[in-house]
Amino acid sequence: MNKQNSLIEQQLNHRTIREFTQDQISDQVITQLEEVAIHTATSTGMQYASVIRVKDPDKKAQIAKVCNQDYVARAPELWIFIVDLYRNTQIAKEHEADTASSHQLERFLQGYSDAVLMAQNVNNAVESLDMGAVFLGSIQNNMGAMIDILQLPELTAPVLGLAFGYPNQEPQLKPRIPKEMRIFEDTYHYPDNAKEIMDTYDQEMTTYYDLRDSNRRVDSFYEQVVKKSNLRQSRREELIEDLRKQGFNVQPIE
Repeated sequence: MNKQNSLIEQQLNHRTIREFTQDQISDQVITQLEEVAIHTATSTGMQYASVIRVKDPDKKAQIAKVCNQDYVARAPELWIFIVDLYRNTQIAKEHEADTASSHQLERFLQGYSDAVLMAQNVNNAVESLDMGAVFLGSIQNNMGAMIDILQLPELTAPVLGLAFGYPNQEPQLKPRIPKEMRIFEDTYHYPDNAKEIMDTYDQEMTTYYDLRDSNRRVDSFYEQVVKKSNLRQSRREELIEDLRKQGFNVQPIE
């Protein structure tokens, strides 16, 4: 099998890993992953994203509390991917350039997409080395706390966490919504038989066992959608204000 097909096979077999052995990852591997991170594609070449490798056990415990997930503190490696406009703004100031654009929403979104791409790139590399990982969108549960824990300066913001190591579990492959509902040509398309497609998927989801909850079968997809629709996460509603405090010109939600 050629390298391309090996990569595709790896991606099609992606599983979220939340429990890891205590085997340490070598410095050589960490260096390789750092190189992968900094060589990720970036908007307009400005490299508006950076990574914080969290090694301090106390900080890891604090982040686990923000995420409301104990396993975060146990992970051998915890990387936080951030929007980083601070660096280039400092360069601009040193050259007496106008820095007003650093505060614009457009720049923040460029940094956000850079950070997400970087996290996915590192995850792909992690899995290629027979390790496993879990993305941590839950760091957004309390952005203000994350900013304090990581001592982030203005014009930076946490986007996504990645905890990884050598896997100590083998979860099922999680079913996905069929491509007919997610991949379109030229325009958005909602299939005439969408209900039939989603009914089948809804039933398939009930066969998936979630290792986070004592191997319990998950709720149907419909039930999950309804719960999410009814859920109001009050702390996350403060995200806009947290970003404004960091110097980003984003408007509050009306």
